[in-house]
Amino acid sequence: MKEQEILVIGATGKTGRRVVSRLEARGIPVRRGSRNAATPFDWDAPETWAPALRGTRAAYVTYFPDLAFPGAVEKLESLCETASDVGVDRLVLLSGRGEQHARLGEEVVRKSGLEFTIVRAAWFAQNFSEGYLRDPVLSGVLPMPGGTVVEPIIDIDDIADVVVAALTEDGHRGELYEVTGPRLMSFADMAAELSQATGREVRHIPISFEAFHEAIAQAGGDFVADVFTAIARETLDGRNAQTADGVMRALGRAPRDFADFARAAARTGAWTSAA
Repeated sequence: MKEQEILVIGATGKTGRRVVSRLEARGIPVRRGSRNAATPFDWDAPETWAPALRGTRAAYVTYFPDLAFPGAVEKLESLCETASDVGVDRLVLLSGRGEQHARLGEEVVRKSGLEFTIVRAAWFAQNFSEGYLRDPVLSGVLPMPGGTVVEPIIDIDDIADVVVAALTEDGHRGELYEVTGPRLMSFADMAAELSQATGREVRHIPISFEAFHEAIAQAGGDFVADVFTAIARETLDGRNAQTADGVMRALGRAPRDFADFARAAARTGAWTSAA
């Protein structure tokens, strides 16, 4: 009998594409959940959800761009109902550390009646290499709000490893894995590590939340800027200034350090102009 597929919602995103590649490397059949996939999945088109979920045994659930977006929690609740209706066995949810709306989404999954694992993640290291902070790093600056607040920033490769384990292995049912990097770092610390890895100076520039909003709005529009600035205000207040053991509990190993991420990203050309 053909093995059932695993649906990866957000298969073209930062974590989703890593999860897809890991599953495929193990020979596990994957169904890509994206608007342009063979069987499309679109959060804004509920009619696509059942066809994308039907016939799969598990699903990795990410909400783009964030569970803090208006309507995200309600859509997640409807998705869980659809998954239950079509016979999906297991959901693995990506959640955000320190975010109230993300906690509401977690509760929806907990109460869904489905087997679940929640992966609650710290800020992504890859935001500096393939996200909205890459261009500033290329320019030699790291303009961030939050002052001297520290954050246990995590390598997305660790998130992907935890997600794949939760999707494919026994022993993760009902678990909450709060995943962070191994140490607390200020944005000035991160800038210093980026300087070391790239071989050129990257300076942290403390900015206001208003300036942060303006910078994001120029790149992604006011609506996106409103949400991400709200998340920054909420999470960059010291509430996440502690490490957690989710990677160790899920995988039996320590998480990767930011310095290792930065060196690896530099070797692959993440901060060359043509990347």
